[in-house]
Amino acid sequence: MPAAAKTSARTSAKTSDAKLTALFLDMLAAEQGAGANTLDAYRRDLTDFSDYLARSGASFTGADTEALRGYLADLDTRGFKSSSVARRLSAMRHLYRFLLNERIRDDDPAAILSGPKRGRGLPKVLSIADVDRMLARAKELTQADASPAQRLRALRLYCLLEVLYATGLRVSELVSLPLSAARRDARMIVVRGKGNKERLVPLNDASRQAMAYYLAAMAVMQPDAKKKAAPSKWLFPSFGESGHLTRQHFARDLKELASASGLAPRLVSPHVLRHAFASHLLHNGADLRIVQTLLGHTDISTTQIYTHVVEERLKSLVRDLHPLAEKA
Repeated sequence: MPAAAKTSARTSAKTSDAKLTALFLDMLAAEQGAGANTLDAYRRDLTDFSDYLARSGASFTGADTEALRGYLADLDTRGFKSSSVARRLSAMRHLYRFLLNERIRDDDPAAILSGPKRGRGLPKVLSIADVDRMLARAKELTQADASPAQRLRALRLYCLLEVLYATGLRVSELVSLPLSAARRDARMIVVRGKGNKERLVPLNDASRQAMAYYLAAMAVMQPDAKKKAAPSKWLFPSFGESGHLTRQHFARDLKELASASGLAPRLVSPHVLRHAFASHLLHNGADLRIVQTLLGHTDISTTQIYTHVVEERLKSLVRDLHPLAEKA
């Protein structure tokens, strides 16, 4: 095939795939309530799959099972982890199930594919002492001799950390909290999570106090701006497109704080603190179903990754409290 014809075939295939991807994402949003982050992940995965197919002039509608296997092998060659390969395979399965249901295809080439074997690793968890060190360091930074802008940033980070550890919110839920979450009398906050589902999450005194300090500093810093423009509806506003602090910005600040606290930055992230919240609750006797509700997990099986904490606690209870346990 001449070079010009090959280029034309690739362009046509990618255009077709882009339209089908858009239809598929519309379905996920409308029928399954998929959030923006979920849709972005599917879009990235399917765009990469489409790019692979387009190199041979193929498209979603014409690819067979061998083409899909070739893509999975290509991911392995590129050094993708088994968890990432499994996620790409899941995206393909959902796509082809959609194409079959919409009668765009009369077969499902992904139905017989098997994913990479992978064990489900235990989540990284910070100890209670590690979290205490980070909270103490964050509080120290709010009291340091600094400019008003630097102090406000320190108070924001301290507030974010206190609220995250007190609630176990997903980072996307945390940074997009509304200003109303910081009401003085608020003992619970309403969180809009995955699938646009709402849940109630309790606040502790430390997180409420941290929000009060942060809001007071923000009011002092921005009195003139409030007069000129309508106040932001977000608790953690920014000048970015979303109007609130981004997940990436918070993650960077958290790693800087980890380093300042003497912890390895690679071991600390917003999601690791969410794990710490769940693990520390279970270690102290919380019920797995309660933790499931607080985390916003639809299925208890997702929360069961923390059962190793429960098992260790039960072992220690038997060892320490059972009358026939061996005494050291």
